[in-house]
Amino acid sequence: MPVSMFVYRWNSYRNIETVSYPVSEDYEDMILSPLPYKINPPELNVGAESAILINYSNGNILYEKNADEIIPPASMTKLFCMYVVEEEIAKGKFSYNQIVPLMPKSWACNMPPHSSLMFLGKGQVVTMEELLLGLSICSGNDAAYALAYTVCGSMELFVERMNQVADSLGLKNTHFVESSGYSELNTTTAREMAEFARVYIKRHPQSIERFHSKKSFTYPQKKNLAPGDVLEAQDFSNGIPEHITMPVTQMNTNPLLGKYEGCDGLKTGYIDESGYNLALTVCRDGNRFISVTMRGKGNNTREGQAGRIADGMELMDWAFYNFCDADISDYIKCFSIKNFGTKEKTLKLIPEKAPKTLTFPKTDELNSRDEIKNVLSVEYEFSDAVYGAVEAGTELGSIKILIGKHILQEIKLQSEKTTVRETPVWLPFDRFIYKLQKKAS
Repeated sequence: MPVSMFVYRWNSYRNIETVSYPVSEDYEDMILSPLPYKINPPELNVGAESAILINYSNGNILYEKNADEIIPPASMTKLFCMYVVEEEIAKGKFSYNQIVPLMPKSWACNMPPHSSLMFLGKGQVVTMEELLLGLSICSGNDAAYALAYTVCGSMELFVERMNQVADSLGLKNTHFVESSGYSELNTTTAREMAEFARVYIKRHPQSIERFHSKKSFTYPQKKNLAPGDVLEAQDFSNGIPEHITMPVTQMNTNPLLGKYEGCDGLKTGYIDESGYNLALTVCRDGNRFISVTMRGKGNNTREGQAGRIADGMELMDWAFYNFCDADISDYIKCFSIKNFGTKEKTLKLIPEKAPKTLTFPKTDELNSRDEIKNVLSVEYEFSDAVYGAVEAGTELGSIKILIGKHILQEIKLQSEKTTVRETPVWLPFDRFIYKLQKKAS
């Protein structure tokens, strides 16, 4: 071996250092996961047959009750309808302010009996945004039909899009046959609806303020009337006419909106086969939780709404009293270590997919983000050198987030890529240098 080459390779090893880099990848996974630490199961008084409570920021499941029971979503279906429309608007295929022609199938007079309505009528002038408001606030089945025909030209094609969304998210028990939620053949579970709600808010956060947090909606207004129509009172006791000229003000169907601190969405649902459903989200001081309750009890709307309120408050009170988010993004890092016996000579260790926030268990002494920062600590555990070829994804260390001696979350450090074994002529030299380094450390 030429002396100059030996010196070059010796210096190349000597100059390889273990360094850390900020994480550039987004490791946030939208799939729900259990808390990374154990807690005593809470004894909550939840009347609904099926329920789940999650932390929005990281998808941690805080509480569940029969969360995999398959139940018709009823009008919670409309969240998928809104998601498809919002996706199309984001792509530039539609806009909020564009006028939507109303097909007869979307008129209120042609909706199934006892439908929730925004009161669409023949010849009305309505925008895409108004339809989304009528969908989110009034739970209008007519709005759901209008959007389906506008976006895809038919209910069948629109429902296919909704099912594609469910399939793409791995929601195996979620399936739709129409876009309003009227049919009992639409299916989901509390777990899958919570997972979807998290994705929906993550991808389209503007929908919360623009649609779901609005307390009321009046439709039609003068600008919406068909040519020649004038605003006037109408009698709907004998059925809804084709031309609707009477403004109807409806309150948001979410019973906690405006009555429970931080509540800003999402959607109710009811048909006889589902009971009283509610997908609920509440945000306070930057912490957001999502709950889904299904098959809520009640012999009438008043009782059903009371149950939604009681269950929603029970879950959210417990969540905000016991948990808050702690930012751990500064702790999640990549590292470079030496990899002897390979052509690469260095190996990058990357964290497995992990959230950027930790669901922190609050105590009387530690109940704010500022206080939590002072007690969290981190341990990085890995060797500064390994010998031999390594497969991508091999676990070679960990990042531990602790409070005192208690591990709150452990994140694996894995090989970023597969390394290639060094040629035989260099292997003895590599092994010698590796042993020297191990002895020195």
